[in-house]
Amino acid sequence: MSSVNLLMAERKPALILERRNSRALVVADLHLGWEATLVKKGINLPSQAPRMLNRLLALVERYKPEMLIFLGDIKHTIAWAELEERKVIPSMMDRLLGVVPRILVIPGNHDGNLEELLPEGVDLLPSSGFSLWGEFGLFHGHAWPSPELLGCRLLVQGHLHPVVSFRGAWFRITRQVWVKAPCQGEALARAVLRRLGVRVGDAQPSRLLKELFNVKLRVEELIVMPSFNDFLGGQPINLEESGWEDPALMGPVLRSGAINVEDADVYLLDGTFLGTVRQLRRFRFS
Repeated sequence: MSSVNLLMAERKPALILERRNSRALVVADLHLGWEATLVKKGINLPSQAPRMLNRLLALVERYKPEMLIFLGDIKHTIAWAELEERKVIPSMMDRLLGVVPRILVIPGNHDGNLEELLPEGVDLLPSSGFSLWGEFGLFHGHAWPSPELLGCRLLVQGHLHPVVSFRGAWFRITRQVWVKAPCQGEALARAVLRRLGVRVGDAQPSRLLKELFNVKLRVEELIVMPSFNDFLGGQPINLEESGWEDPALMGPVLRSGAINVEDADVYLLDGTFLGTVRQLRRFRFS
C-alpha cells in the first residue's frame, strides 16, 4: 500500500510520499532570487537561499528519500534569470545532488529558461506533471495536468501559497496552511479531455479517458502545498476577495469546477485542523 504523510512533526511545508521501501521528499515554490526584486523597491532582505538549503538538507538527512521533487517556481523571475538566481540555483542543486540520489523538477510559471541553470543530473519534467508510482499526481498548478495524473488517487500541487489570515482592529494574523480538497473525478476528466480537444458530449469522461489514454479514473482529492519559502506570504484561503476566487491566479484545475474548495480541510503546518474553508470564511474577529 502507498501512503502520504505530511511532515507535521517537523512543522515544515514539505511532503514525504512513501510506497513500500521507496520514499520521496516534495517541496514547492522556493522562489529563489525573490529578495533581489525587493531591492529595486528599496527593501533590503538577506537571501533566504542558505536557510532553505539547510532546511532541505536537514529533511534529507532525517528521512533519507530516494527522490527530491520540486513542484515548480524554483526561481522568482518569470522569463529570465537574475544574477542572484544564476548564482544560487546551480550551487544549491549541486549540493543536493551530493546527498540525494535523484532530483526531479516540474517547472512552474516562474521557471522560464530554468533548464540552463540546472546542473547535469537534475531531471526537468513537463509542466503537465507526472505520476509517481501511479498513486500521486504531481504538478505545479499553473498548467493542466496530463491525463495520466487522473489515474492517481491524490493530486498534489503548489502555485497558490495558501495561508489563513484573520484581521482585527489593530492586528493581522497570517499562517501558512495545507489545503486538502475533494475532487470530482468525472468533472475533472471532462475538463482535461476538452482541453485536449476531445469531444466529450454525453459520453462518460472516465470511459473516454480509458479508451483514449488507457487511464483508469481514480482521482479523489487535491492537496495544495504551502510554499517552502515562508517569507513570501500567500493567498488567504479564508478571504473570498483573495486569489482563490480570481480565475487569473487560481490555475486551470481549480477553475474547472471539479474541486470543492468550500469543503476543503485546512491544516496548520503542525497538523492542527482549523476546519473547512466554508467554516473559516464565516469566522471573523470582532
